[in-house]
Amino acid sequence: MKRRPQFGDSPPGKKKYGDAKGKVPQARDVTRAQTREATLAFYATPNHGRYTECSEVTMPIHTNRFYALQVACFIVFALMLAGAQAKPNEQNKDTQNKEGQSKAPNPAAPGADYSGMYSFLQEGEFVQITVEDQGHVIGFVSRYGEPGGDGGFLDHFFKSGKLDGSQLAFTTETVHGVSFEFRGTFERGEGKSRGDEAYYVLKGTLVENTTGEAKKTSSRSRQVEMKSFPQDMAQPSSGKK
Repeated sequence: MKRRPQFGDSPPGKKKYGDAKGKVPQARDVTRAQTREATLAFYATPNHGRYTECSEVTMPIHTNRFYALQVACFIVFALMLAGAQAKPNEQNKDTQNKEGQSKAPNPAAPGADYSGMYSFLQEGEFVQITVEDQGHVIGFVSRYGEPGGDGGFLDHFFKSGKLDGSQLAFTTETVHGVSFEFRGTFERGEGKSRGDEAYYVLKGTLVENTTGEAKKTSSRSRQVEMKSFPQDMAQPSSGKK
């Protein structure tokens, strides 16, 4: 009876190889042996331990980089904090400068030194002159209502007033049929200071306009010198000495 071919037999017509018994090594057994030898060789190599030289060097490098990053963050934070503290100081200085500028006194208007009280036609009568911005002048003439001083004072407020350099011109309102027009010049007088009488003298032409019951207007012109009163002097008494 012919034998049935078995696994491991040589093909027909081929030379049978194997061990002395003609048995061919199994592929599974060869693979396990090779794998075991390769594994032993890998772990026997010094550089293939659990902690290699490469890992031992890399860990300190990462640590140094971490510390450097911390230091850089601290420096940046310190600079930001210093800048934040410097900005409020600058803002405070700017605020103080602005407040100082706002509290600084405004410069006096040109000709404002001429402002004050000046004598008028009779003793006890006076003219109040106030120079404002851009040469605008306000004030009034205070005179006796009657030539003898009876009847109290009448005040003729300025209807218009203008100062150009030292040149003054004003026109008063009409009170009891009388109004005044003046055009003249401020000059230095005998007074040595503003606390003295006649520190300034206002010289010029005064025109007195009078309107009668018949609505007829007459004018009288005269040259006058009106002296400034002492600056700290109160308004003169309305009574005639």
